[in-house]
Amino acid sequence: MFSKLGQVMLYVNNQDESLAFWTEVAGFHIVDEVILDGGMRWIEIAPAKDSQTSIILHDKEVVARMSAGVNLGTPSLMFFTDDLDRLYADLSAKHVTVGEVVEMPTGRVFNFADNEKNYFAVMERKG
Repeated sequence: MFSKLGQVMLYVNNQDESLAFWTEVAGFHIVDEVILDGGMRWIEIAPAKDSQTSIILHDKEVVARMSAGVNLGTPSLMFFTDDLDRLYADLSAKHVTVGEVVEMPTGRVFNFADNEKNYFAVMERKG
């Protein structure tokens, strides 16, 4: 039986630019950064240093070379926040592409794009 989701792999074209977006714009923290065999650079980031789930920024080209057949598409990620309005305003002020805030049965949600135009969602849960 699974106990938790540990890491999500995000395959990017430019790790340095993606790292800058996620840390400087989105406010994530670097959890770990390692150079592995074959020149693969492993960059682990998370919304907080003690987060149970993190994102690994992998170089798309290196992964394609090492693991032919791996789906390199963007995963569909849903982030959560306690203050949707503040996060929306913060991302907008940093010139991040954001969608409209939509009211869903489970809470308010909007989407945003990273520096490579990958779209993600953010939800403020009701309750």
